[in-house]
Amino acid sequence: MILSGRKIQELQNDKIIITPFNEEQINPNSYNLRLHNQIGVYTDSVLDVKRKNEIKVFTIPQSGFLLEPHHLYLGRTVEYTATDFFVPMLEGRSSLGRLGLNIHVTAGFGDIGFSGYWTLEMHAIAPIWIYPGIDICQIYYHTIEGEYDLYRKKYSENNGLEASKMYMEF
Repeated sequence: MILSGRKIQELQNDKIIITPFNEEQINPNSYNLRLHNQIGVYTDSVLDVKRKNEIKVFTIPQSGFLLEPHHLYLGRTVEYTATDFFVPMLEGRSSLGRLGLNIHVTAGFGDIGFSGYWTLEMHAIAPIWIYPGIDICQIYYHTIEGEYDLYRKKYSENNGLEASKMYMEF
């Protein structure tokens, strides 16, 4: 079952934490998260899942940043989120998808117990300008049934952009 926007607001600061929280970002069944002013790109043109791949972090000026096709950009959310009670899910916004911007297409499934800022995988189909503070994606919450362990692993409690840590699995 997916929580309604009103239920997300009701559980805010209790079983769901979204900081900062703004009522204007509530949707019928989700909450919009905003783009921070940091964006990262990998420094190597060929990435390797068995090693740490470094990223270079840029500040997005208020005048905007042009995303080019055929590049992977890592963004992050302004909002910090946490919950030990629901499964957080992240999706791009349809308004941006209709402009050819894919947000978090392959990794939108969160884990119960995740807490931190969301690192966003962004890919532009065509050149597109983005700006800090725009509503970039939406978070929604599923209930869960059965026994579960809280997620407290490699990406939890992050403080900024997180490059892939898949190399830690080898």
